[in-house]
Amino acid sequence: MKNAVQNPDLARFVEAGTLYLSAPEAAELVRRQGVAACIEAIAAHIRADFLRWADFDKTARVAAHSKDGVIELMPVADDHRYSFKYVNGHPGNTRFGMSTVMAFGVLADVDTGAPLFLSELTLTTALRTAAMSALAAKTLARPDSRVMALIGNGAQSEFQALAFQHLVGITSLRVYDVDPAASAKLVANLQGSGLQITVCQSTAQAVRGADIVTTVTADKAMALILTPEMIQPGMHLNAVGGDCPGKTELHGDILDAAKVFVEYEPQSRVEGEIQHKDADFAVTELWQVLRGERAGRDSAQQVTVFDSVGFALEDFSALRFMMDSALRLGMGERIALIPQLANPKNLFGSLNASAPAAGARRTVRLAA
Repeated sequence: MKNAVQNPDLARFVEAGTLYLSAPEAAELVRRQGVAACIEAIAAHIRADFLRWADFDKTARVAAHSKDGVIELMPVADDHRYSFKYVNGHPGNTRFGMSTVMAFGVLADVDTGAPLFLSELTLTTALRTAAMSALAAKTLARPDSRVMALIGNGAQSEFQALAFQHLVGITSLRVYDVDPAASAKLVANLQGSGLQITVCQSTAQAVRGADIVTTVTADKAMALILTPEMIQPGMHLNAVGGDCPGKTELHGDILDAAKVFVEYEPQSRVEGEIQHKDADFAVTELWQVLRGERAGRDSAQQVTVFDSVGFALEDFSALRFMMDSALRLGMGERIALIPQLANPKNLFGSLNASAPAAGARRTVRLAA
């Protein structure tokens, strides 16, 4: 077993406890570094981890579905670190003044099980989803792609727009949402971004003339956001919203005519756009393209689809970035998530009020 001296993160845990990054501090961390810079860095972390795909113990997420939404646990690990994300998806939450997606996650030491880092992942999930979308498009879309249609202008839309602007080279954005207020919010938030934004009156209008189409809708239904007559040769489709059983965005005929790429096939077969396709429907996992083991786009006229459902390895990458950034910037706080015991074999003794040595660690601000 490696010791705390050899593992600085474990040494910090032994000395002061789990590093905790709250939602307000995560937002401040992103503000200090810039949204685009954070997305670009997370994309680089994802790419690096996808390139060592075989190093990870992978599994599809564990989901608890209800009529109103889903709650999921997403675990993954290599020989050194284990991570999981708790995340929900409840489209009706906005009527309670709550986010549709809420998440937190942990990065732990494999050798000891010590929870090194506990972080909000709601904001971070939006960043990593955008980073994953842009990484896939940079790999699969035509290099000359400059116009993107963005269908669904909710909480994740601005992150998608900025990711495609800075990582892919998109300059023009054609947006549509069934709720005009959502599109107005997006336009206001992206003022000064340099993107040329056109608010459209329908999906068909938004898609017309686009090189890339990103769908990020929230309705938990087998929807047909995109239909075959909307698709033009050479398009790249980034299907983000269809991320659980019974929820899709693309007409099945679009998939039949396209080359389809996924993150982790066993999960995508259950949750993605391909959930209603036969088991032998051909797909390519993106890591294979990144490693040069499989081809991406075959021609400028080919339609490519990234059937994105969100995979735990992306959260592992995002947690690595957030922890490293927090340590570098001196952000977060140390908390007593796990009891510090004078005698690790005497947990009951921690209940003795006269034994302060068995109490919890102090909460301390993290030194840079």
